[in-house]
Order: sequence, then structure tokens, then C-alpha cells
Amino acid sequence: MTHNPDNRPLIGRLVRLDPTRPADEAELVEALDDPRVFALGFAGGAGDRAAAIARLIATAGEDRAMYTIRLTGDTRFGPAGEVVGTTSLGDLEPRAQRAHAGWTAYRPALWGKGLNAEVKLLLLGHAFEDCGFERVKLQTDSINQRSRDAIARLGAVQEGVLRHHQPRADGSWRDTVVFSILSAEWPTVQAGLESRVRATLASLTAQGS
Repeated sequence: MTHNPDNRPLIGRLVRLDPTRPADEAELVEALDDPRVFALGFAGGAGDRAAAIARLIATAGEDRAMYTIRLTGDTRFGPAGEVVGTTSLGDLEPRAQRAHAGWTAYRPALWGKGLNAEVKLLLLGHAFEDCGFERVKLQTDSINQRSRDAIARLGAVQEGVLRHHQPRADGSWRDTVVFSILSAEWPTVQAGLESRVRATLASLTAQGS
């Protein structure tokens, strides 16, 4: 039977996803308080960044499982336990067997370093294998090409564009690009993500960190 995410950490070789606690707020603000993180719509977009993170934590609950992303070990990315970002599994509808993987942000210094592959491997693995969801949606602002490329690299299928889906912080209208992964597609997506994680681990080993 499909069920909501368990309140337990999801542990990988590079990162771990710990269920977010109110006590994580200061570390999340330290990791994400950068205008580049919010420029393209994360947590509502530009504005009071610390307040936006506080709201994100406060609104997590039964409908959205929020995770704090921490480094698993000491590497060139940082020391073990350091907070480097956040992600969520939300819009949870167990009866309809669907969920939404999103609300994801990383410390900008770690963009493109390979951590997102393992974050998605852990989050999607929990959604499909542990929770039993049939469909996981991923979406992003149409102007956020970095995010669109990252979602496409997962192997997610683009379904379409929701025009004027919601207002941005500056008052302009956001068009939302919607992707999805189905349970039957998960093994292929999983294999691709595992390959990317192995490549990152090999790179760390080769560089001695």
C-alpha cells in the first residue's frame, strides 16, 4: 500500500537526507543565504531569504516531507555533517499514488559537483521503492534553464508547460515546465543516477579527497 515518506534519514555515500527539524534553520540559512539560490524562484524568489527558509520549514508536514542535505563524510566538498542544501517530497497523495519531488536548493559552491544525482537517487528511491508511489512529478520555472537541464538529465519525461501558473516574487507570471517519472521508468533512471554517483566517487578517490 502506498504511504507517505517515513520519518527517517536516507543515507548515501556522498550525502544524507535528514528529516528537517526546526533546529536546522540556522544551518540552512547559512548554506542558502545567497541571492543566486533565490533568483529563479526557490522558496518564492527574491526577498527576505532567511524568512523564506523559515516559512519553508514551518510549512513542512503531512503534505510535504522536507529534508536537510548533509555531507556524509569529509571530502573536498566540506566536512562530514555540514549542511549543503534542502529537498522535499511533497504534494503527497497516497490514494492516487503520486508525489512531487522538489523544493530543492544547494549551496552555490556545490552546483554542478555531482551531489544532486545522489540526492535524487535517495529521494526517488524512497518514493518508488519504500513508499510505493506510481508517479513522481518534477517541475521548474521555464526561465530556469539550469534546473530544466538537471531534471532532463535524470531521465524524466517533459509533459508540458503550465502557462501563467503562478506569480513570481516580482509580480511577473511564471510558466511552469512539468516533468514526471513513472514507477516503470524508475529502474532506468536509477541506473543512470547510480552511474553518475560512481563517477563522482571515483573523481574524489583520484583526487585524494
